[in-house]
Amino acid sequence: MSEEILMNVTPQETRIAVVENGVLQEVLVERTRRRGLVGNIYKGRVSRVLPGMQAAFVDIGLERTAFLHVSDIAPGSLPRSREEPGGRSTAEPITGLLREGDEVVVQVAKDPLGSKGARLTTHLTIPSRYLVFMPYARNLGVSQKIEDEAERRRLREAVLQLAGGLEEGGYIVRTAAEGAEEEALRADMAYLRRLWASIRERMAEAEPGQAVYEEPPLALRTLRDLVDARVEKVRIDSRETFRRAVEFAQRFIPEVVPRLEYYPGERPIFDLYSVEDELQKALERKVLLKSGGYLIIDQTEAMTTIDVNTGGYVGHRNLEETIFKTNLEAAQAIARQLRLRNLGGIIIIDFIDMQEEEHRRQVLRALEKGLAKDRARSHICQVSPLGLVEMTRKRTRESLEHVLCQPCPACGGRGTVKTPETVCYEIFREVLREARQFDVQGLLVLASQEVVDLMLDEESTSVAELEAFIGKPIRLQAEALYAPEQYDVVLL
Repeated sequence: MSEEILMNVTPQETRIAVVENGVLQEVLVERTRRRGLVGNIYKGRVSRVLPGMQAAFVDIGLERTAFLHVSDIAPGSLPRSREEPGGRSTAEPITGLLREGDEVVVQVAKDPLGSKGARLTTHLTIPSRYLVFMPYARNLGVSQKIEDEAERRRLREAVLQLAGGLEEGGYIVRTAAEGAEEEALRADMAYLRRLWASIRERMAEAEPGQAVYEEPPLALRTLRDLVDARVEKVRIDSRETFRRAVEFAQRFIPEVVPRLEYYPGERPIFDLYSVEDELQKALERKVLLKSGGYLIIDQTEAMTTIDVNTGGYVGHRNLEETIFKTNLEAAQAIARQLRLRNLGGIIIIDFIDMQEEEHRRQVLRALEKGLAKDRARSHICQVSPLGLVEMTRKRTRESLEHVLCQPCPACGGRGTVKTPETVCYEIFREVLREARQFDVQGLLVLASQEVVDLMLDEESTSVAELEAFIGKPIRLQAEALYAPEQYDVVLL
């Protein structure tokens, strides 16, 4: 499988596209004025403790206070914690750990999403190329994506030996460490220890609300986290970013340097693989399948729903075979869309009902296989009695739609607007209300063009009857800038 990473960098934003065999699979966007916070470490001050929720709100210098649940507090990470790091966790209430005004060092686990503040943890993790250092843990883990048992054992033994036990903190061996030499692991571990020492110094000196560690920019994080053996090239269209990427790679991941390539072409780099077109499609509700079927994807506050339809696909044999083939293609498309749109939380998939158990099993297997390449952790349940597939996908950053779009000013994010007829009858009720409440000479109705047209045409009789009823003239005026639901009744 051929995989390339494209980086489009401007002073305003950085966009990363992951392309597999010429097909866009994933997009990451970071804007200069609104950088992601996940992974940043702050010194915060507890502004409120909520015993009923076993949580606290912590001020880390953001617009909204962040949320820290008792389950996200690492043993030994707080001054009041009675446990040593690595000790067995107890069910100590939040009031025994934190009080208002306490200073606490926390890490952002989830960016602010919608109206919710950031989610925090004191289980600090500091990543490098091959390892993740956990200062308050005393255990060693190996990425589940490394499946070779012999390699897992080799890496575990090597890290244990290099760490000299786990007295100074725990480690997670990342997927990128598969096949890594011991010397590379040693260099990574030394870098992490130096970084942790500097973070501890800043923790002692920083004031509440200040950052003590910030993750690198998106371009450098991509090199650290996304570039593995499958990536053939990393193309960067900014000379300055390319220079910084080379310096970063030479210092931490020298094997990646030959794969870095500066793209000086006049044609925009995202046009090479039709990335811009795919981005526009990723913001639409409807996703067309090659067979003629389609998906309908709806994002809501509580969950994301995906509906599968046969559309124009009529098949060749029988109905069950047609349904099975549509669902099979849909499963692969859904796995791609989840990555591309960065959809997280609860996801409900309404596949077309299948009668045969084997067909249901194969569709689920196709969905699991498609999600195997996804870095975000997901969990798929079996088909429910209603024929729905329930799944979850870990959400740490906002979806592509939330990054690039905002709620429609006309409908307020509902996805629908009132019909001209509905608005017209609302205006009639408002006219009656105003005429009864105030002594006026007449009334002027300002509304959108289509509402005024309706009142002058089909509802002209109703307007005349209303004028006769209130005994006052009603003037109509179309406003080109008014939204479909917007209107004003002016007293004359």
